[in-house]
Amino acid sequence: MAAFNILVLPGDGIGTEVMAEVERLIDWFNGQGIARFEVERGLVGGAAYDAHGEAISEETMAHALASDAVMFGAVGGPKWDGVPYDKRPEAALLRLRKDLGLFANLRPAICYPALADASTLKRELVEGLDILIVRELTGGVYFGEPKEIVDLGNGQKRAVDTQVYQTYEIERIARVAFELARTRRNKVTSSDKKNVMKSGVLWDEVVRDLHRRDYADVQFEHILADNCGMQLVRAPKQFDVIVTDNLFGDMLSDVAAMLTGSLGMLPSASLGAPDEKTGRRKSMYEPVHGSAPDIAGKGIANPIATIASFGMALRYSFGLGEWADKLDVAIANVLDQGLRTRDIMQPGMREVSTTQMGEAIARELAALGG
Repeated sequence: MAAFNILVLPGDGIGTEVMAEVERLIDWFNGQGIARFEVERGLVGGAAYDAHGEAISEETMAHALASDAVMFGAVGGPKWDGVPYDKRPEAALLRLRKDLGLFANLRPAICYPALADASTLKRELVEGLDILIVRELTGGVYFGEPKEIVDLGNGQKRAVDTQVYQTYEIERIARVAFELARTRRNKVTSSDKKNVMKSGVLWDEVVRDLHRRDYADVQFEHILADNCGMQLVRAPKQFDVIVTDNLFGDMLSDVAAMLTGSLGMLPSASLGAPDEKTGRRKSMYEPVHGSAPDIAGKGIANPIATIASFGMALRYSFGLGEWADKLDVAIANVLDQGLRTRDIMQPGMREVSTTQMGEAIARELAALGG
């Protein structure tokens, strides 16, 4: 039986509620003898700041570096709006990405047939939607230096954020996109702003060169990032894999999320480079939604994005692709049965709590596994 170490970081707000449903599944896998998951739990974000004055402790970072995968919930909320910038809850997320070398963020946007009418777009635009956004995660404007606010005097200030990319950073994320496209519909769309940004010029040059050298069999196209946002709303099914930088990937993946009906439906995986000896990657899995402090503690949060993120961990970190497929089917089956959390509630459906949705998916998975 394969053994894996998982670090569970529920975080703040609804993070603790939705992560409990993943832990239910982990316990089920352990009980069935499918795999042996050793679980460590830690504080992150505002909860960590309250405990020891940092968004993530050195001890927790050490556990993250030693784990086979990190399951991350959500961080932040109004309670911590006044903390120092470098200690804000979100700083933990950036440090995890940077220290673990998680350069490749995979964000699938899949519209389950049962939720085609939950999208704000017409059914014919989203039914059957299956997009994968591959976002570069450790470079670009979020990490570039200088990053500062300078007091110029006379009541004036200047803020600077620096967009920086090197060839190797662009090439490695593009390679991930091309490889994944070969397992899907064999099409990659590269998105940047080369018309106004030098980093975009380099991005396009590197991606095109890689395509010519190593991936000429993959259909390739370029699109400006602003047009990509428009096209995601106008005709989203034209896309298969979209590869883009940190900033535009952040925005475009949230647009894609709403095509599926709710942010509560969108999982993500953040992967590092394969280890030269073992082939394993550092990895972190998290829902795209935030901590949603307005609904925290009410038991109405949608756990599907977090559960689907665990499904991605089964596929990319634990070599359990068959079970990842079964978990996807379990989610689809529960939705077909008419169960809905409040964010995806539709007329004629049955509204359930966070726990009830998690229990239903676990029961369906158990039935499929049997």
